Amino acid sequence: MLLASNYPFLDIMWTMFIFFAWVIWIWLLILVLADNFGRRDQSGWAKAGWTLFVIFLPLLGVLVYMIARPPEEGALISRGAG
Repeated sequence: MLLASNYPFLDIMWTMFIFFAWVIWIWLLILVLADNFGRRDQSGWAKAGWTLFVIFLPLLGVLVYMIARPPEEGALISRGAG
């Protein structure tokens, strides 16, 4: 019971929030790197640049990549009439 008194409920909630935010960020990093290397519309130098940007400025790199990179030309699904 002594251990529980030294770690209050709000600290547990904060620890869980930080842990799940870290898991979400790792997942976004994996998605961004997979998308980066799977693209056929950019050169190898662009892929290397995005990869270095994501590695050296992780949070900013992932957010900028998610905002700045348009979808590939063939990736959009057009809806037909009918």
